[in-house]
Amino acid sequence: MKALTTPNLKALETNNSSLKSTAGIRRRERALLVQLRLSGRIEQEELDELRLLAESAGAEVCGAITGSRQVPDAATFIGKGKAEEVRDAVAREQADLVLVNHELSPAQERNLEKITSCRVLDRTGLILDIFAQRARSAEGKLQVELAQLEHLSTRLVRGWTHLERQKGGIGLRGPGETQLEVDRRQIRERIKKLNDRLKQVNVQRRSRRKSRHKVPIPTVSFVGYTNAGKSTLFNQLTASSVYAADQLFATLDPTMRRLDLPGKSAIILADTVGFIRHLPHDLVEAFKSTLEEVAGADLLLHVVDSANPERLDQMQQVSKVLAEIDALSIPQIAVFNKIDLTGEAPRFERDAHGHITRVWVSARTGEGMDMLRDVLAEHFRQHRQRCRLQLPPEAGRLRALLHERFDVVSELAEESGGWQLTLSLEPAQFAWLRQSDDFRESYLLAGSESVLAPTGS
Repeated sequence: MKALTTPNLKALETNNSSLKSTAGIRRRERALLVQLRLSGRIEQEELDELRLLAESAGAEVCGAITGSRQVPDAATFIGKGKAEEVRDAVAREQADLVLVNHELSPAQERNLEKITSCRVLDRTGLILDIFAQRARSAEGKLQVELAQLEHLSTRLVRGWTHLERQKGGIGLRGPGETQLEVDRRQIRERIKKLNDRLKQVNVQRRSRRKSRHKVPIPTVSFVGYTNAGKSTLFNQLTASSVYAADQLFATLDPTMRRLDLPGKSAIILADTVGFIRHLPHDLVEAFKSTLEEVAGADLLLHVVDSANPERLDQMQQVSKVLAEIDALSIPQIAVFNKIDLTGEAPRFERDAHGHITRVWVSARTGEGMDMLRDVLAEHFRQHRQRCRLQLPPEAGRLRALLHERFDVVSELAEESGGWQLTLSLEPAQFAWLRQSDDFRESYLLAGSESVLAPTGS
């Protein structure tokens, strides 16, 4: 991953061997945090987030070094004097690695390693390592490996011949660091193979999405800053057991469940990866196929940690990522979670047009869950239209299907044995009804034809 000189590589081997105790159990790596304030930017919340990232990666934070600069130093980013301060802290705290809360160039990373005689990992490398730990599906593992290789290929100056999996420490998961010479051609070939395999996976995902669209059920995707409580909320609504934990990036692989709503309507809920400020571009690119689940949704539930004082900034960071994947135009409802920590009551707000735009709930206690289901039902009910059908006696199977899947507002039995039905349907349901084998255009009563017009007419 990083271009280590021979002395540093020996130090790395010493560090890795020291990670095991006498009982043979690997101890947590000790990480020293480094954060600079550049041009007067706020520092503390970013340092707190770096601490959470380090703990999510499995590290034990042993200290933090902060400082100020007008502009980054070209050689070390933090400056020679600050680098020597980090070196002394590494020796004093017996740190295994230094985590710098900025994006470092390969040269800056190498220079810091030479000065501190310790492994150095920047913010991007740390986030990639967390993703490498959390990826469970085959697609997720491919995406993470591709992002790692794209990011780290510039750092492959020496020590990278074989792409073996290494059980090293933070920042060392993924491609292995076992040889002294790099075969860059092998790296490029591996990246090409990963891209080819991900293209195949993307085709399969689009095929599954296309199959879902044949069923008249809208898709609602959770988005939000990492650790806002999306997975806990997902589990509360769908009675699922998706992994949820109080840590950053607990969920990587998208999960989908059907949720029945009041009024005989249903939606598909999608739980997706959380966002974060300065999300690595390579990671966004690698996860494009997964993020398409967000871009293709009918509605976004933007889950916000209402107890976090930086929630407004976090919402802006989420919007930046949504803009990257062309998803800002999708309707959104902001769900302010964790009201059990703020003491607020469950409620919702409407805009000037009467549309619900904000909801306050607690996924942990379940407060506001019924209200949120009603809000979702109302959102999709706004787009519904009335459709009147006259079914002959031989259309009994279609009648039963309509009662099972759709909202039948009224029904009148005719003397001939047929029925007149009034339905409240969404546009996608109209389209599905029209394509049904049991449906006939002659069943439509006057005034219903326009709502079943073909797309684009």
